[in-house]
Amino acid sequence: MPDFDLDHLKKTWQQQEVKPKYDGTQIEEMLNKSSRNYVKYILWISIAEFIVILAMNIYYTFLGDDTESFLNILGKLGVQNTAKLEEDFTHLYFALKIVSMLITGVFVVLFYRNYRRINIESNLKKLILQIIQFKKTVNYFIFANILLIILVLGILAAFTFATLSGQNIHLNHPTLIGFITGFMVTLILSVVLIWVYYRIAYGIILKRLGKNLAELKKIEETEE
Repeated sequence: MPDFDLDHLKKTWQQQEVKPKYDGTQIEEMLNKSSRNYVKYILWISIAEFIVILAMNIYYTFLGDDTESFLNILGKLGVQNTAKLEEDFTHLYFALKIVSMLITGVFVVLFYRNYRRINIESNLKKLILQIIQFKKTVNYFIFANILLIILVLGILAAFTFATLSGQNIHLNHPTLIGFITGFMVTLILSVVLIWVYYRIAYGIILKRLGKNLAELKKIEETEE
């Protein structure tokens, strides 16, 4: 009976060529498909945001009154609630809501256009460029929403001081400090909450999309 050479068997097994489960073309196709899916997810999220904002604006415009809380704050500062004040603030608040909807709507259109380009792109290099552009668009959207909340709160603060000046109301030092402190806390919390929301809603998808992008770049380098 011949001797069983375990070491020789191990050496022979290690020298055997291991065939990859997928070839480069199949990997590229899978990365393309998953990348397009990630872009589609972000598009769906942005559309859902637009629908929610639109629904809330319609509700408060026709069925609710979301200006009372701010007018109550003005009342605590000594501002007399007049019909003109309510009318001015209603118009201002409506304009801010329209701006918010327009910004979201514009980016929904941009996301859709990017998705369409990525979805039909077959050239690897152009696909990589489209994904990079899409990631930039998402970052611009996040930045625009942060700027929007800063702008809205800044306009509300300016409206408050203009109203106080118009009614010849002079806040004492503790009240003024309290108002400014409350404004800054609200501003910081709003920015942080928006940042956290988008880091969760979009950040996870963008991270995975970034990994796909890195792999696609490696494939492109091997093809050159």
